[in-house]
Amino acid sequence: MEKLRTELEQADAVLIGAGSGLSTSAGFTYGGERFEQYFKDFAEKYGIRDMYSGGFYPYASLEEYWAWWSRQIYCNRYVDIPKPTYGKLLELVKDKDYFVLTTNVDHCFQKAGFDKKRLFYTQGDYGLWQCSDACHQKTYDNEEIVLQMRKEEKDMRIPSELVPHCPVCGKPMTMNLRCDDTFVQDEGWYTAQDRYTDFLRRHTGLRVLYLELGVGANTPGIIKYPFWQMTAQNLKAVYACINAGETYAPGEIAGRSICIDGDIGEVLR
Repeated sequence: MEKLRTELEQADAVLIGAGSGLSTSAGFTYGGERFEQYFKDFAEKYGIRDMYSGGFYPYASLEEYWAWWSRQIYCNRYVDIPKPTYGKLLELVKDKDYFVLTTNVDHCFQKAGFDKKRLFYTQGDYGLWQCSDACHQKTYDNEEIVLQMRKEEKDMRIPSELVPHCPVCGKPMTMNLRCDDTFVQDEGWYTAQDRYTDFLRRHTGLRVLYLELGVGANTPGIIKYPFWQMTAQNLKAVYACINAGETYAPGEIAGRSICIDGDIGEVLR
């Protein structure tokens, strides 16, 4: 941790790569007591045991489908972050030239005060909907209708008139989450990608800290493997990985790696 503190202080720039483990450390857990709090009735009816698997369940109607998803969106996008993990991270990097690359879709970085122009959400956002058929490349904010769904839901169903449909083709809307080839990458997505590419270009060959937080092996090609590769290519760079139970680095960069097995919130504190 002393070495990590030194690298944070001396780095020319910090590239944060954030996975689901960061939000888990902040209290956004998908199972256990929090799941029971929001989804006890779905668990009893269908045997669902966590929010992740429940999102793929083949519900019999759109009214029930959106009863589930309005709850999942609400509790992971529109409620306050339970723990100060994201705020502590911001305190550590706010005076640095930083950028965030994340597969998380819960908006926690912006809720904690991170500059939205320094964020690239590669996998979507709980706060956005899109056409289920991807008939056009546009996304839609869902906060107002989600809160209305939560208010009017009854017996694990929302009123039929609240089921969202695409304003262009009329087909049902769906979440703007990358799970198949219909994922919509809208104008905001490409703007963020351009800013990320520019950040990498501006810091080529400089002392960069690649700070990987809570990234597992589900989609390593987005954050983990590129961070390893960029560290290997830049002899001034340092790779740091903080994760609970899954912390490692390849031998080629072991001498410039900091691996800490533990709770991210506690390590940052």
